[in-house]
Amino acid sequence: MSAAHSMNTTHPWKTWAGQLTREARDTLWLLGMLTLVLLPHATRLPWWCTLTAGLGLGWRAWLAVRDAPLPSRWVLAFLLVASLAMTWLSHKTLIGREAGITLVVILTTLKSLELRARRDSLVCLYLGFFLILTQFFYSQGIGTALLMLVAVWGLLLSLILGQRPQGRPPLREVGKEAARAMVYGLPLMVILFVLFPRIGPLWSLPRDAMGRTGLSNELTLGQVAELAQDNSIALRVRFQGQAPPMSSLYFRGPTLDRFDGRQWRPLPPLLEASPIYTLRGAPLSYQITIEPQSLNVLPLLDGTGRVQAVAGQRLPRVQRHGAQWYVGNANQRRVQLEGLMWPQAFEGPTQETVWLRDWLELPPGFNPRTLAWAAQLRQRPDLATAEGAQLAQAVLAHIRRSQFRYTLSPGLPGNPNERHLIDDFWLDRQAGFCEHFATAFVVVMRALDVPARVVTGYQGAELNPVDDQYIVRNSNAHAWAEIWQRGTGWVRVDPTAAVAPERIERNPTRSPLAGLPGALGTMDSGTLRRLRSTWEAVDHRWNVWVLQYSQGQQMNLMNKLGWPSPNWGDLGQLLAVCLGVLALASPVWLGLRRWLRPTEPWPRIQQRVHQALSALGLPAPTGPSPAAASSWVQSIQQAPVTTPGGDSQRQALLRLLRQLDQLRYGPRPEADNTRRTQRDQMQKAKDLARQLEALCKAHRTSPSKS
Repeated sequence: MSAAHSMNTTHPWKTWAGQLTREARDTLWLLGMLTLVLLPHATRLPWWCTLTAGLGLGWRAWLAVRDAPLPSRWVLAFLLVASLAMTWLSHKTLIGREAGITLVVILTTLKSLELRARRDSLVCLYLGFFLILTQFFYSQGIGTALLMLVAVWGLLLSLILGQRPQGRPPLREVGKEAARAMVYGLPLMVILFVLFPRIGPLWSLPRDAMGRTGLSNELTLGQVAELAQDNSIALRVRFQGQAPPMSSLYFRGPTLDRFDGRQWRPLPPLLEASPIYTLRGAPLSYQITIEPQSLNVLPLLDGTGRVQAVAGQRLPRVQRHGAQWYVGNANQRRVQLEGLMWPQAFEGPTQETVWLRDWLELPPGFNPRTLAWAAQLRQRPDLATAEGAQLAQAVLAHIRRSQFRYTLSPGLPGNPNERHLIDDFWLDRQAGFCEHFATAFVVVMRALDVPARVVTGYQGAELNPVDDQYIVRNSNAHAWAEIWQRGTGWVRVDPTAAVAPERIERNPTRSPLAGLPGALGTMDSGTLRRLRSTWEAVDHRWNVWVLQYSQGQQMNLMNKLGWPSPNWGDLGQLLAVCLGVLALASPVWLGLRRWLRPTEPWPRIQQRVHQALSALGLPAPTGPSPAAASSWVQSIQQAPVTTPGGDSQRQALLRLLRQLDQLRYGPRPEADNTRRTQRDQMQKAKDLARQLEALCKAHRTSPSKS
């Protein structure tokens, strides 16, 4: 009894969906796909736009379910004017990326509220396809691509539904046809992606479409600590051979030289007079992928003396100034390079020069207690004539002996208007992040008459076991110091290692779900880490193979195919040949597919009905031939003359045609999907077709025909 009960029980939502009219069902599907396309924009749009789009699409769905009349054009006109005004107030313009996307979202929402005819649905579909494109202005990740692929399939399904106005085609059947259409277009898409000439900047996405890493050309206390909460990827590294120890993985970013009491800033580099750069030891080869950033400084491994482009990539315009590497413009695109890093690298000068005075300057009137503490340290007999290295060791020993603490949340000074930030950290709170220790150390060393400067970048990395790459996240952001030594040049000193050596020797680990609220953000397990590692490896392959596919890789492909020195002309010829082969192969393949595929029963039945009614002398419906049963019903009903044989003959034909249409497109029970049931259904259709043919034949052979 329970089994029989379960067979006759259907889900409530399926029962409810079956009760919807064809128009309501198709409208709800289209609205659902538009919602899917608009959803990623929700956090980027102004709050009023997101709220209006949500309420508008929800209102339209309610009207579809209730089969209620649509709002008047006056209401829509008022909403349009109000939206234009709000867009102007939000963006101060009606053009540009942000304002343009806001307007397209509003227009799509308002157009759905006047969704009356087929042309209105086509406009909504075209706007939906355009909004899919706008998603890639913000993110080109594989997740966005997969989500938009689903959206394209859903909108294609709606487009096919619009081409089938008669009956009630099942969504599953139409969905399969939409998927087939996407598969048919796949070869053309691959050919165009691989061979279409990539001429920048037309091929490239807008520069503001890319993400940014968090390093900055300025440093204010607390800035690096904020980056430590960011778990996004800044760069990836793969070493050729044995990887260096974690404690030596310093990725050098901006060098900060000037201090105004609150902020550290760099001196402008004199690129025409690069400092001496001494490299010693056996170099280590590595490959690095740097995510888009807003700086023109490349965060390469400290000690990198040479870089070159990865095979298939074009080397950006880079220049080394001492230990620091600059790119021509801000690195607003993903960069992949191969570099050589020397284990011992020192930037000059090696002898005292007037230029070193820049790294002794301190702002007057700031941090008097720290300067007094440094003067007192200098008066120690063992340090009175000490060099910079000995003084640095004394300061580091003071950090180890005192109550200094390393913390990501050092808090704020007791006085929010505190002027002497170094005094507050060095002598009062004695708790801070790497930037606190680095900046305070540099101030103390300058007060001791030792040239010193602050360097920001990244320290440490996390090995991804899936692809053997080391991942450096924004949470690896770090600040350290450099002091000048006679005969050597600039030498790295990391005061953080004196108070928290584990931060330097071991990579700080965070939960894969870090950033989620509450207990979710602290959940951690080996399975979650493996899943994250796999996803990050796949995402990197996507970035390299798809997003970074460039003109150089196209030429490398041509070279492998036999062109010794390929150029644009060769690439165009290969593209034309591939498109020509595809154009010739497509009809051949379709013909073979139709010849090999068994003929479907419904088209044969439809052809029999069409021939029988045409032989009777009835006006054939406009459109494709053979016409559907529903089209014949409309044609017979609209005929200016009565059906031959009288009204009884006319009604009999209409009854048989409606039964055929209901049998093919009408709703069926959930359990009505077995092969036996389908065979019974086809047998009924054949019986109806025979009855209709017999009725037409009987009239044609009747003596009363006139």
